[in-house]
Formats: sequence, C-alpha cells, structure tokens
Amino acid sequence: MHIGLIGLGRMGGNMRARLREHDIEVTGFDQNPAVTDAASVAELVATIPTPRIVWVMVPAGAITDSVITELGEHLEAGDLIIEGGNSRFTEDLRHAEQLSAHGIEYIDAGVSGGIWGHENGYGLMVGGKTDQVERAMPIFDALRPEGPREEGFVHAGEVGAGHYAKMVHNGIEYALMQAYAEGYELLDKREDIIKDVPGTFKAWQRGTVVRSWLLELLVRALEQDPEFEKIAGYVEDSGEGRWTIEEALASAVPVPTISASIFARFVSRQDQSPAMKAVAALRQQFGGHGVKDAG
Repeated sequence: MHIGLIGLGRMGGNMRARLREHDIEVTGFDQNPAVTDAASVAELVATIPTPRIVWVMVPAGAITDSVITELGEHLEAGDLIIEGGNSRFTEDLRHAEQLSAHGIEYIDAGVSGGIWGHENGYGLMVGGKTDQVERAMPIFDALRPEGPREEGFVHAGEVGAGHYAKMVHNGIEYALMQAYAEGYELLDKREDIIKDVPGTFKAWQRGTVVRSWLLELLVRALEQDPEFEKIAGYVEDSGEGRWTIEEALASAVPVPTISASIFARFVSRQDQSPAMKAVAALRQQFGGHGVKDAG
C-alpha cells in the first residue's frame, strides 16, 4: 500500500516512520524542506497510485481547510482523504460534503498518542463509511498499538464520530491531568510531612487504583525537574475541552469535573501555580507541547 501524508510535524513525522516500519509506503509533504518527500501537494498526489489515500495531519482550522480545498482540486473521484488533526466534528461534516461534490471519500480520525506514538502506537477513533474504513484498515492496523484491535481502534460511527470521540477523550484527559496536578500541589505544600514527592507518585505506579500512563509521565517530569523550577505555570488549551463543555451544555449532560479543569487552565494564565506547572509538564511529556520558561 502506498499513501500520501500531509503534515510532518511532531506527530505526522512519527506516523510516517511507524507506517514505513509496517511496510506502508509513504510519500510525505510538509512546508519544511528538511523533512518533505514531495515539493508540493500536486507532486505528492501525482506520486501516489490510484485510487489514492491521503492522510492530512495539520493543525485544525484554517490550515486544515486550506489543505482539504487544495486536495479537492488535485484528487479524483474514488480517492480518499483521512483527516487526522484535532478538528471539531462539525468541520468534518462540512469537509465531507465539500469533497463529495467531486466524488472524493472522507474519513475523520481522532488520534491519541502524542510524541510517544511512534514507539507505542496510536489510539485511533475513526468516523466514516464502513467500506472506506475497511479500505484504510491496513493503515490503522499499522498505526495502532500491538494487541487486540478493539483495544486501540474503534470505528465510532459515521463522518464526525471519530473527532467527536477524540473531543470527549481530550475533555477527560483535561480532568485527569488536573486531578494529578492538584494532588501534586497538596503533597508539595506539606514538606513537613512529605519528604519525597516524586517518590510518592512513583510508588503509585503499581498496584494502586490511580495508576496510569499519565501518572508515569508525571513521575518522569518530576525526575527531570523535581520542583518544576524550569516551567512556568501557564497552560494553553487546544480547543477540545471547550468543545466538550459546549456539547455537554447542548445535551444537558453535567460535566463539572471537565469544566473545572479547563477553568483552572484559565486561572493559570493569571497567576503562577504549582498545580498548573504540573499540568504544563504533563502536556510537554505526552505531546511535546511547548511550555513557557519560568524565567
């Protein structure tokens, strides 16, 4: 199988590497000439055998819109676009309709795994027609973690379902990180009682009900910088948490924990906070997200 991949940043570049390691031929395009395989989107499309599959892995919003529009001008009926960025599910419906006018198929894919996906595999949540998902399954099988397919992949529903599932996933992620971070601050405040904060978190990694990959990453961050002295307690949000709350309001579903976690991020932009330093450190660990220097 030979596919195109547009966007070779932190995740896209690692995805290209993992796909190639699993015998998927990949032609990638990126604005960065140091990493791109093709000089342009047109050249990428011309390189791939028909019917083509092109995975789009660029930032959500205007950049994704631009790439989808450009691909619509170069692809043909029967070709397939997989949109793997963090787009809002409503954008998928618009993109699918836009492309259907040209006979181009569309799948949305929520992708989790951050900068560790190359090594560990990516959690995948996809939306689209069953026949198109089956068509792309060799790609999904190459990207997902080893083991039972259902533990790292789901065909969540029709177009939009993949990004909807990823939106809720990220809302939960916000709340989990906030809980760990608040626990960190509470432990850190009582140095008269707790003499080893990193060791306490490390001890929770086996046998406790709060063990998780996020906990492992927090331990890793603490081992690198025990007091988070190099990180400012300023935390961005990439949009999914807000969208989750908006959907909860529209569906009359109470999400107080997720809501509180995103409001805590807003607080972080107004004042330094040990808890928010922990959240910033976690985002850097699992996703390679940028942090503000404490200086």
